[in-house]
Amino acid sequence: MESSMLEINNIICRYGKVDAIKGVSIVVKKGELVTLIGANGAGKTSTLKAISGLLPPVSGRICFEGVDITKASPQHILSMGIAHCPEGRRVFPQMTIQENLEIGAYRRKDKAGITADMGRMFDNFPKLAERRHQMAGTLSGGEQQMLAIGRALMSRPKLVLFDEPSLGLAPNIVERTFEIIRRVRDDGMTVLMVEQNAYAALDMCDRAYLFESGSLSLEGTGKDMIDDPHVRKAYLGG
Repeated sequence: MESSMLEINNIICRYGKVDAIKGVSIVVKKGELVTLIGANGAGKTSTLKAISGLLPPVSGRICFEGVDITKASPQHILSMGIAHCPEGRRVFPQMTIQENLEIGAYRRKDKAGITADMGRMFDNFPKLAERRHQMAGTLSGGEQQMLAIGRALMSRPKLVLFDEPSLGLAPNIVERTFEIIRRVRDDGMTVLMVEQNAYAALDMCDRAYLFESGSLSLEGTGKDMIDDPHVRKAYLGG
């Protein structure tokens, strides 16, 4: 494993006067799949928003490949190689599947590479390939999630942030979604993921952090977390 790609040092983020993140520090190494688990409202999504520039910290520091991005704009952070696949399958409903994927690559200039990646996305998601000229808003929830993942990957990021990729999906679509995320990591991309399906997330990750009430209460390998009595009782149903 190589040196740290992402370093978050003691960040505090607020919504108004309420602290959503209270002094969180996280490290993600190149090539890792790291997952954040915890209850709703624990600060996981806010952490991803802080990384992608949507919720700038009021204190602390975020560095990506040694560069301080704490106060950088979302556009600049994307251009550096961080893609954010947000919760809720936020596709452009009045645009076709293909147009949504093309938007994911709008900062790229390598036409041959874009064409190749488009083909790869359609190989990964055959249902999208069949309907590439269909409006995204007419897709099912699972299909929209596939499109949101594909759009994020079309930017060819160094680090991709997945926020609740399995939320609201049928079990067979969940399995497919996790398969794609594993493949992304196996292909060398670095992944930081927030996921409510704690067991599945811990089973597939290299390392994990447990968020509770805006702070980190535990960290370790996926296996260590699965074996931890507190995690088992509070988050794994036993």
